Amino acid sequence: MTNLLLHTTLMATALTLVSPLIFIRLATPINIARTTKLATLMSLIATAIFIESGLQTTTTNLTWTTPYFNLKISLMLDMYSMLFIPVALFITTSILDFTNWYMAHDPHKKKFSKYLLLFLTAMLTLTTANNMLQLFIGWEGVGIMSFLLIGWWHARNNANAAALEAVLYNRIGDIGLLLTLAWLAMNLNTWDMQQLFSHTYTPTLPLLGLILAATGKSAQFGLHPWLPAAMEGPTPVSALLHSSTMVVAGVFLLIRLHPLITTNTVALSTCLCLGAMTTTFAALCALAQNDIKKIIAFSTSSQLGLMMLTLGLNQPELAFLHVTTHAFFKALLFLCSGSIIHSLNDEQDIRKMGGIQKSLPLTAACLTLGSLALMGTPFLAGFYTKDTILEAMNTSSTNAWALTTTMIATAFTAAYSLRLIFFVQLNTPRHQVSTMQTETTLAQTRPLTHLATGSIIAGLLIATLTLPEKPQIMTMASTTKLAAILVTLLGLACAMDLVYYTNYTTPKKSTTTTTLSQLGFFNTLMHRHSPLNTMKLAQTGSLQLNDLLWYETLTPTTTKTTNIRLSNTLSSATTGLIKTHLTAHLLLLGLCLTTTYIYGVR
Repeated sequence: MTNLLLHTTLMATALTLVSPLIFIRLATPINIARTTKLATLMSLIATAIFIESGLQTTTTNLTWTTPYFNLKISLMLDMYSMLFIPVALFITTSILDFTNWYMAHDPHKKKFSKYLLLFLTAMLTLTTANNMLQLFIGWEGVGIMSFLLIGWWHARNNANAAALEAVLYNRIGDIGLLLTLAWLAMNLNTWDMQQLFSHTYTPTLPLLGLILAATGKSAQFGLHPWLPAAMEGPTPVSALLHSSTMVVAGVFLLIRLHPLITTNTVALSTCLCLGAMTTTFAALCALAQNDIKKIIAFSTSSQLGLMMLTLGLNQPELAFLHVTTHAFFKALLFLCSGSIIHSLNDEQDIRKMGGIQKSLPLTAACLTLGSLALMGTPFLAGFYTKDTILEAMNTSSTNAWALTTTMIATAFTAAYSLRLIFFVQLNTPRHQVSTMQTETTLAQTRPLTHLATGSIIAGLLIATLTLPEKPQIMTMASTTKLAAILVTLLGLACAMDLVYYTNYTTPKKSTTTTTLSQLGFFNTLMHRHSPLNTMKLAQTGSLQLNDLLWYETLTPTTTKTTNIRLSNTLSSATTGLIKTHLTAHLLLLGLCLTTTYIYGVR
């Protein structure tokens, strides 16, 4: 009876969610936001039923028979999917509500809301998939929708370039996923997840393919440049993409398939080192950025690195819980930045802001709250998962280097969060006050208050809920327990010291390009020098081939071949027979007579 009620509620939630896509009359921005809100309430009922029962279930709807193996189109309803569905729906509802204000003057705002809803639908398809085919459909769905939404303002060259960059980097990751799918089909003869998990050991090669796929989708180090470039899209797209859809898909892939990785030390070490490198590099880059959206984007990359690192510690449940709490305050930060940007006539440089707490008090308060949650301030959403990850690292002897770099990244997180608050909110305005817009509509402020509430209580709810799979509370020394908070306070102290020196020392004019402001020159090397050197190599090779083939063929080789053929023809004609000589003379005589006749006629 419980399973029947659970499945019925989920089916009703799905039908409510996709109804604006089916019925054209319902497909208005306001109706889409309302139906998503209704779907959110219904999904909460289904999640409550699941938490009460605590039973993982799968539902098979269709069996597709192929010559090689049977594909069962089914849904997996476990802790990961049942907890993620209401979180994603709640955040998308807030973003759709904010979109009605932010995109009010866009002529195609109806299509934009539909695209956001399709984006969410593709992500939910991925999270509820019980076989690799369904997962791949959702995987490609979020990729296609991100391309369309990042390049929404297609009249701008930067938006088109950013959309193409996202597609190209994700195609690199998709190569790894496709190779893994091919290996699973050839060696294990199944794509059903339950059958995959029954195998006790999986070789390293297919697991590295999964890690490559997650690296591309979740913008880990090496395939990360597309994430800050994706800020060319509208701010609601950035909020949805960074909180509960696109970039989360890569980490969720490894969370879902973690039973395959759990016994492979090479795959775990790869995740650990990759995550530690990503979280530190992204935090360093965020320190030197001046675009408000890029600072928040690099903070997303840093948190994704922390999730990847947690997977390397063999803690998939903890990584997933950080996905859920991170979604609230990350969506809040992006919507706050959208409110500020829209109110300042599309200004995104934090050096040209200031004094926002006077004109946009609610936005400023929510921005501060989101930044505090990102830093892991006690009793906010990030504290319950981020600090737990660092505690798990402190009690693990797997890799001291990863622990050290993550602690440094934690200090940097506090530093760039304080820098963001300082430039945006404090001191006097550094913009045209006469053109400043204020918080006038509920569509602007209501989504911020909803997400701010989630950023406060989400972590507490997750900590108190009796979930089927939940990380254990660890006992350790007080210094180890407080390590994350102490490092955060150290980062704040260093940032405040830099603020003091910035205000009270004589500035030195310098045009030197720093490494961090240029993202470690990664984009310059990969997008400029590497293609240039490749083109030069190709040009040199083609010219050399041109010299060796065409020029030699047209002049010396052709002359030699012609001479050889003429000499062979003349030598073969000289046979010493009277018949051959008479035939040659008759031909020569005929040629002479013909020539004489032609010239005589003229």
